[in-house]
Amino acid sequence: MDTEASKVGIVIVTHGHFGQALIDAAELIVGPQDNVLSLCVDGTKGIDAAVESLKKNISEVKSGAGVLILTDMFGGTPTNLSLSLLQTNDIEVVTGVSLPMLLKALQKRNDSLQNMAAEVSRAGTKGIVIAGEMLRKRTSKG
Repeated sequence: MDTEASKVGIVIVTHGHFGQALIDAAELIVGPQDNVLSLCVDGTKGIDAAVESLKKNISEVKSGAGVLILTDMFGGTPTNLSLSLLQTNDIEVVTGVSLPMLLKALQKRNDSLQNMAAEVSRAGTKGIVIAGEMLRKRTSKG
């Protein structure tokens, strides 16, 4: 049975308001989503305040199936803050968030957290296409 209690929660942690923009775009495509939040990391407010905000967001989306944290880039402050919370098995962090990754995460929320994270990572890789190169290959075959 598809219940909110069985769905993985999602928190997007980014520099600026990129995370909320991704949520807004995804909801235009798939409709409103529950248990999905974004956190804008503002370096002027301090690390402790950012970690507390992240913990609050995690607790708000947590339903028992775990929480997937999507961050903008490995090595950046949003990722480093998120990695500090990885001590438990019910949180996973995937970096390099994009719209294809978020859409895949929303589709796979009923999977296990580990399977969901793997699918999201693959979607990110598949979402990177050099369009001109792909089109040239198609026209040269025809």
